[in-house]
Amino acid sequence: MVLSPSRTGAWNTADLVAKDKAHLLHSVSNLHQLQKEGPLVIARGEGVHIWDTDGNRYIDGFAGLWNVNVGHGRRELAEVMAAQAEVMEFTPTFFGLATPPVIELAARLGEMFPDPINHFNFTSGGAESNETALKIARYYWHLKGKPEKIKVLSRKMAYHGIAMGSLAATGIPAYWQGFGPIAPGFVHLTPPYAYRHGEGMTEEEFVASLVAELEETITREGAETIAAFIGEPVQGAGGVVVPPESYWRPIAETLRRHDILLLFDEVITGFGRTGTMFGMQQYGVTPDIASFAKGITSGYIPLGGVGVSDEIFATMAEPNQMFMHGFTYSGHPVACAVALRNLQIIEEERLPENAGRSGALLLDELRSGLADQPHVGEVRGKGCMLIVEVVADQETKAKFDPAQNVGGRLQAATRERGVIVRCSNDGIAIAPPLTIQEDEVRALAGAIVDGVNEVLV
Repeated sequence: MVLSPSRTGAWNTADLVAKDKAHLLHSVSNLHQLQKEGPLVIARGEGVHIWDTDGNRYIDGFAGLWNVNVGHGRRELAEVMAAQAEVMEFTPTFFGLATPPVIELAARLGEMFPDPINHFNFTSGGAESNETALKIARYYWHLKGKPEKIKVLSRKMAYHGIAMGSLAATGIPAYWQGFGPIAPGFVHLTPPYAYRHGEGMTEEEFVASLVAELEETITREGAETIAAFIGEPVQGAGGVVVPPESYWRPIAETLRRHDILLLFDEVITGFGRTGTMFGMQQYGVTPDIASFAKGITSGYIPLGGVGVSDEIFATMAEPNQMFMHGFTYSGHPVACAVALRNLQIIEEERLPENAGRSGALLLDELRSGLADQPHVGEVRGKGCMLIVEVVADQETKAKFDPAQNVGGRLQAATRERGVIVRCSNDGIAIAPPLTIQEDEVRALAGAIVDGVNEVLV
């Protein structure tokens, strides 16, 4: 049976839930619980709102999965998708082939990214992008006659995807469990998470301790064995860890001094979410390699990619070299056409600036509304990526016992109030579309504050 999407169509929710339970294997979900409760089935969206199949409206406080930057229901993106599919639905970028949209997108990104990032390889999403970035880092050193430089430095609480290489870079043990041994050669450092690791220190002292740890790790592992350091400008799925403003410059300088590449994972932070087009611009540091995905198409169609510096590209393009890497859908012409129009919307509507304004208001509203809540440890964020971190005890910062199901209860309480956010035992992560306006910000904040106060009494 083929279902025709409709903005007003009636759906049989019970039938859809039964089919879901019978056939759909959900990602990052408690499958046993879903078998009992079933999913929330989302039927349509417009702007910052989405509707379930029973007609209930919600503010999408998580922009799908950090990615619907321009909001739901943008007809112009659907029209671009259809128009490109009619003339050329697919050609690979293998074997020296290309299509106009992939060429134009690479050129457009070359204008948008800070120099010297001017050369791009495309993927289907964030995990593929980080796999590509890690492989390019190792490949670069191989071409430079230093094949022993293969180790990768990452950070605890980092999320870089769940393919095997990106999984090893991910610093969240819950994602490793049950999937066999982690790929060797990855070392995880302390995250720039002042709330839990910088207590009693000034910002300067905390940053100095993190730089010292990096220096010690390089000494222990051997700079001659380390290919790269990968990091999100602002750590996302691991807990929205906003680094001190002075963190990235000394980290980048240390890596440069030891001849180690810097890889920025801009999968979440890219294309406006932090208040600038790229997260790196918040900190005045340009990496050697940058990965991206999510916001490049605002989730309307899968696309990701990796940008590399001029020097890395020149090394890869030396005579008699064949870059033996790529995915079937690398540079998919329909996805690239959508990306071009999506980037035009982001720029014309000045969505990075709106993300900065709206995010600052949302942060203020949450902080003021939860100022007297005894189980809120910290409310933090950068642009339109924020978190309300919850604790069992403010003084000790102890976390709630998982048996208390705080995440599940927060999810139920916020959904009852008409918002979709990402809830866990650690708190509520929030990342609305970058189109969100003041009244919607206040409604979102109010629902979260009320939900937290209901659950955490």
